[in-house]
Amino acid sequence: MEVNFLALLVAALSTLVVGFIWYNPKVFGTAWMNSAGLTEEKLKGANMAKIFGLCIVFAFLMAFILQFLVIHQWGALAATGGDPDQAGPAYQAFMAEHGMKFRTFKHGALHGFMTGLFFTFPLIAINAMFERKSWKFIFINSGYWIVNLTIMGGIICAWM
Repeated sequence: MEVNFLALLVAALSTLVVGFIWYNPKVFGTAWMNSAGLTEEKLKGANMAKIFGLCIVFAFLMAFILQFLVIHQWGALAATGGDPDQAGPAYQAFMAEHGMKFRTFKHGALHGFMTGLFFTFPLIAINAMFERKSWKFIFINSGYWIVNLTIMGGIICAWM
């Protein structure tokens, strides 16, 4: 199996699209600013090129790892040592029987959603509780990442 870097990049860029919608003042932007203790003045003057550039890099890193969670064939390959040329008959038999099964947007979205709900949500909640943030803050930010990981998982699983 080969890594499809274009699929990972598109998945990473999708986080910006979701973010433009999610954090729009007419959606959750105003509630997020209030729950984060931010004001319009505090948000001005930031180096947005740096912020968006780093966001793409970090989202790409997330997409890179997410492929191993949403594509079952990676697990089969890893179980046989990671090299398809050296994998042996067990891997060949698995691929002959299962090949491209479960390689749909829907299936990747399911695994992306589960990653968001059972990994990212607790991670954000733990940090936010120690930072004394509200549950509104936790749900807004966690919801953003659950939606993103769902979409990213779908893109990665269907395209790779």
